[in-house]
Amino acid sequence: MTEYDLWKIFPRMPKKVEIGDITIRDGFQHEEKFISTAAKIFYLEEVIFAGVRDVEVTNLGNPIGMPQFADAEDLLTYFRGDLFKKRAARRGINYDDLCFTAITIREPAVDRAIELKERGIGPDRLLMMVSTEEEHHFANSGTTLPDYWQEAERSIKKCNDAGMTMCGCVSTIWGSPIGGATDLGDAVEFTKRWLEIGASDIEHADHDGSASAAEVYRYYSMILDEMPDTELHIAHFHETKRVASASILAALQAGITRYEGTFGGLGGQPANFLDDRPIRGTGEYYYKDPRYVGLVCLEDTLVMIDELGIKHGCDVDRILWLGQKMEKTIGRRLRSEAVINGRTLKEGHMEFARPGLRPRKQKMGETPTQKVPGNWAPKAVLPEKYAKK
Repeated sequence: MTEYDLWKIFPRMPKKVEIGDITIRDGFQHEEKFISTAAKIFYLEEVIFAGVRDVEVTNLGNPIGMPQFADAEDLLTYFRGDLFKKRAARRGINYDDLCFTAITIREPAVDRAIELKERGIGPDRLLMMVSTEEEHHFANSGTTLPDYWQEAERSIKKCNDAGMTMCGCVSTIWGSPIGGATDLGDAVEFTKRWLEIGASDIEHADHDGSASAAEVYRYYSMILDEMPDTELHIAHFHETKRVASASILAALQAGITRYEGTFGGLGGQPANFLDDRPIRGTGEYYYKDPRYVGLVCLEDTLVMIDELGIKHGCDVDRILWLGQKMEKTIGRRLRSEAVINGRTLKEGHMEFARPGLRPRKQKMGETPTQKVPGNWAPKAVLPEKYAKK
């Protein structure tokens, strides 16, 4: 007999997960217009009030290359300030449960984070990134992998000494938009390297949507076989072929408990144009159509996990409302389907019912719950040729 219980088929599949929001950093870095500081504060604050506890606030790299984050200190100042702390406390939020992350791809950004920490407005957690495919790594960091590993080792020590943690990101796990196919074994080894030099957790990233569900399950099974503490691992998927929801399900089945996304699936390679001028970003775009880049939608991911019956701690309806507002902020239709269609309502949508069913059933002499003719047997009799042999 077939086993129908998904958790018995996949015993590592969690009953509870954590979902982080990285819209303000990863989502907005791809936008070619400046998103106001006030808007960034609004969405960060509201997503926290809606139950998210891990958020990426900004990028502390040189704002000349990414001026979208020229307001980094303003954002950190607000979220370290008394006003936000009071607003959070009024909603029963323990401030110590929140984790504010800033991206620090190179060592000068780490040094900047340390200086901000000394001023009382530093982030809790930083993030540095390696790609298993070196051309992709060079495009993002401007240096070789061996050189970067040494820089990361120095940076983690300084970061930890200053009272912050460092997340190590591993990219191009399932393929590179520049170099092509990659080896999953390299990503497992890079994960170990990060932990060896002191990283607190690992973001496993599919930065161009290369992953297939089967390979996602295989990879995370490999990871958890060797490093079984699920708090160490974060699944980060980009959506370029409308298959990332299958990757999320595969990651769940493998046992991963930490996920992240952006409102409307925003995000992708840092923009090389802002408002009315070209900027450096990370150089020329390595995709053909900007409509098909970005992350998994926070809204759709949350609805999917919620409807699987997995606990997540978020206010789904509030997240969907914020997703609708984000479309106004960005000025275009984004990629979330859930913000349009909402959740699957068990009570249905009776406002769409065709009038007259009840009197019709009465006229036909049928009971309100009758679904087959009264002279039929209570249970169907399956013809023998269709029965299981």
